[in-house]
Amino acid sequence: MRTLIELYDERPLENVLGVEVFRPERVVYVCPKRIFRDKLPQRRLRDYFAHRGQKVELEFVKADVYHADAILKTLRRIAAENPDCAVDITGGTDAVLYAAGLLGAESGVPAFTYSRRKNCFFNIRNAEYADGLPCEVVYSVEDCFRMAGGAVRLGRVDNELLPAYGADVEPFFRLFLKHRRNWVKIVGYIQRLSPTEAEGEQSLTARGPYSVKGERGSMIDAPEEALRDLERMGFLRELSMDRETGVRFVFRDGQIRQWLRDVGSVLELYTWKTCRDTGLFDDVRLSAVVDWEGSGTRDAVSNELDVMCTRGVTPVFLSCKTNELKTEALNELAILRDRFGGGIAKAAVITAERAGIPLRNRAAELQIRVIDLDDLEAGRLAKSIRKLINS
Repeated sequence: MRTLIELYDERPLENVLGVEVFRPERVVYVCPKRIFRDKLPQRRLRDYFAHRGQKVELEFVKADVYHADAILKTLRRIAAENPDCAVDITGGTDAVLYAAGLLGAESGVPAFTYSRRKNCFFNIRNAEYADGLPCEVVYSVEDCFRMAGGAVRLGRVDNELLPAYGADVEPFFRLFLKHRRNWVKIVGYIQRLSPTEAEGEQSLTARGPYSVKGERGSMIDAPEEALRDLERMGFLRELSMDRETGVRFVFRDGQIRQWLRDVGSVLELYTWKTCRDTGLFDDVRLSAVVDWEGSGTRDAVSNELDVMCTRGVTPVFLSCKTNELKTEALNELAILRDRFGGGIAKAAVITAERAGIPLRNRAAELQIRVIDLDDLEAGRLAKSIRKLINS
């Protein structure tokens, strides 16, 4: 097969997977007029294949994707111009699929499809080489976003540095569970004693009064037990506490400083490490900032994903919430999953609270798994993630 005829689909995976598996020299995308006129989706596909290191010639042919006779006429012309061709009927509208079927019946052009459920290809007609062929393509987190025309920007954490902190994550999470009810106040107190500096590196030394102002004018006393626990696990050093002279301590390093000043970091870290430790995933990324258009400009639309993983061609979106889980968070996660993962992606929200029935019902409607405090306290996070992958 020298030329592959692809039926353009709104789901990014449908447009690229057949190309990556069968490696044709040329691909002809039969697409709606909107895609034919808009050069941006075409450029993004070219950029994607270049990113993946695949040299392939792309052509885009317009067709009325809801008019089977017009599509069949277009397909006949493409097949006549490309004798050594095949049709991938994984994507496209029903009319396009019907026309592709007619083309195969009248001309014998090979046709195959991809099964997401079985993760392999199947021969539809005259494509014996595709029958039962397993899909062994492996995507990274960045691949998934580039496929959909987006890009991944550097988030709050340099993922290259994370493995050095692997041994700290579980003790940190156990400390969080111990102090969960007061965690917001604990982090708030640490923030008051280590304010953000306008320029330069942040000081590792924190100092301040024993009692500081909290929200709405309330006062927060030094969380002595939590600070001592943090010192015992090595996150803080040189800790001194006195009601008269105040509190002073030194962060182990700048990364620890950042995590102790951010309420949500501990759950995100624990989720990241759990995903890595399962051995299920080919790529795991913490704090991935998604640029929707891949432009890199300051005003670009972006969202941050707490944790994202890939297993083969399947992306997994994980949102972590140490505070109350709200419907808005579920909706945002569903939008990200559908935009960048298509129909094959999985999603779950991990909350350090107990999820109520209304939220669970809404999550079920959106096909999002809920992993809550009961699962975390019982050590079931890894088991729940395995269930998500196998669902």
